[in-house]
Order: sequence, then C-alpha cells, then structure tokens
Amino acid sequence: MNPAAIHIVDDDSDVRDGLAWLFDSRGYTAAKWIGGQPFLDAARSLNGDWGIAVVVLDIRMAPMSGLVTFEQLKSLGCPWPVLFLTGNGDVSMAVAAVKNGAWDFLEKPFQDNVLVDRVAQAFAEAGAIGNVDQEARRLRQALASLSPREREVLDELIQGHYNKNIADHLGITQRTVEFHRANIFDKMGVVSAIELAHKLGRLQPMDARVR
Repeated sequence: MNPAAIHIVDDDSDVRDGLAWLFDSRGYTAAKWIGGQPFLDAARSLNGDWGIAVVVLDIRMAPMSGLVTFEQLKSLGCPWPVLFLTGNGDVSMAVAAVKNGAWDFLEKPFQDNVLVDRVAQAFAEAGAIGNVDQEARRLRQALASLSPREREVLDELIQGHYNKNIADHLGITQRTVEFHRANIFDKMGVVSAIELAHKLGRLQPMDARVR
C-alpha cells in the first residue's frame, strides 16, 4: 500500500476505474481496492506508519459494507479522512457516520470538480493531523529518553514548583535540579516549564484518544 494516496474502496469496477482516472488526471496517486477486507489488510500491514492519505469509500458494498470497513479502520487508529460516497437512500447512514468520525459524504450523482475539491480539502486536514501526530510521536520519544531522576524533576516542574522546592522534595542540590532541568528542556524541545506543561497537556488527550 502506498501511504500517500487516495484510496478508492468500491466493489464496482467501473466506479473504481472511473474515479482512479479522475484523480490521476488531477495529479493525484490513486490506489484501487475491490472491497473493505483487502483494503483493511493492507492498512494493517503499515503497522501505524500512516503517512498522509484520503479514503473514498462506497457506503454500500458486499460482503463488507462501507460502514463496517470504516469502523474497523477507526479501530486501527488510522487518522485518514474518510469521504463516503452514498446513494439516495443512504444519506441518513452517511450523516450518522460523519457524527461518528467520518470526514464527509457525497451523494451520487456528483460533479467531478466537487469530488476533487472535497478530496483536496480532506488532504489539507490529513496534513494537519499528520503534523500533530508527528509532534506527539516526538514528545513520546523524548519522554522515553528521560532518566528516572529527570522524570521526577519533570513531574515537579509541571506542577509549578521552583528549583529550591524541587531540590528539597527530592533531596538533591539546587544545582543538580538546574542541571536536570536544562537536560529536560533540551530533550523536550522547550524553553520554559510553562511550554513544557502545555505540550504535555496536549499530548494526554491524544493518548487517551488512541487508547
């Protein structure tokens, strides 16, 4: 699977081929999937290395529906925006899917330019999500690189404690606290305890979302 692509998931070969031609003609790389299961198998093989991509997913497919495919893709933690293609009788299902985290839906028949514009907007959002996830990975790696003592000092710093108080709490000298503080700031890529607290505060909801 190419992680930087538009993934067209539809059990109708004419639709797949037509959409692939449309996206290719607009300069995008399109990957075609005959159904939900092969698409999901390929997604799992990425092992979380998602890159930036957009999924164009037919809501009615057999044997695995678009809704089931979407739910399983979400369970993998995949951040790709999903744009559902729906028929007249599927709008209510598509609206429910959007409320459940799908990016948008487009009702058939649709204009080619409208679809391409929606996909371009989805790519912009995917890029923003990718940047946030990349920063979160960097912060987790930085946290993992801290020594046990640095973690203790970090916990004190984000509670707003001063160096002298930290030294008293941990039974070390103030100079040692300053040394660990400088290392923590360097590893975490911050210049102040306030910035450190803000970054860790944003990271916690993301980790909760992943769990």
